Amino acid sequence: MPAWQAPVVAAFARERRDPFSILVSCLLSLRTRDETTGPASRRLFRLARTPAALVRLSPRTLERAIYPVGFYRTKARTLRALARILLERHAGRVPADLDALLALPGVGRKTANLVLTDAFGLPGICVDTHVHRITNRWGYVATRTPAATEMALRAKLPAGEWRGLNTLLVAFGQTICRPLSPHCSICPLDPMCPRRGVAASR
Repeated sequence: MPAWQAPVVAAFARERRDPFSILVSCLLSLRTRDETTGPASRRLFRLARTPAALVRLSPRTLERAIYPVGFYRTKARTLRALARILLERHAGRVPADLDALLALPGVGRKTANLVLTDAFGLPGICVDTHVHRITNRWGYVATRTPAATEMALRAKLPAGEWRGLNTLLVAFGQTICRPLSPHCSICPLDPMCPRRGVAASR
């Protein structure tokens, strides 16, 4: 089995602690694999590390920098709009507030919570497909959507346990508790896992 690695956004957070870099890399990562997101983020940050620098890039330059992330043309437009709003409404800074983050273009609850936790060290539960799948597979929650999973986890987990949950479960979900045919035979939690929704495993 491959060694566990932190998700690319968490890696950027350790490197930079820069809210804008973390926000941008998180937006680029949506529906894109980490091995594509990392290089695309680094290409973009070589050209623009601030909202002011990003809006000065031409649309074509921005698209070429982030290609081949998923929906790269749409994401390029979103990033330009995001940078403009940060400059116009937030003095070029990423807000450390959930509602203010959710008001930004392209930012949903997953991204907003990830920025709060990784960029600002604030409490938040970032629920992506891995967190949603694994916590339901364990039977720890019984929910149908990531948003419902976030609310259920907020109610069950102490706030001090929220921040590291996404990084841990994404790495776990990429290596052992995979969406299809998880590696239950080597999972240390297998004896206590009800394997809800698992049709086949290795």
